[in-house]
Amino acid sequence: MELTASEKIRILANRRGKTMADIADLTGQSRQNLSNKLKRDNFSVAELQRLAAALGCSVNICFIDNETGESI
Repeated sequence: MELTASEKIRILANRRGKTMADIADLTGQSRQNLSNKLKRDNFSVAELQRLAAALGCSVNICFIDNETGESI
């Protein structure tokens, strides 16, 4: 089973020794807003990029064509 984006963010924050309050501050949002997004696991690509930057990571979104197996 694959981890959700929210689970990945929490794991990375823990590894970096950062609280969700730290992450919210680094991404310019309120703790409540970040908490709501984490609960819903609802992020835009731009938000994921900002979160990744705050966590010292990058984001790689990949589409795989099921018919050909091609990565797009």
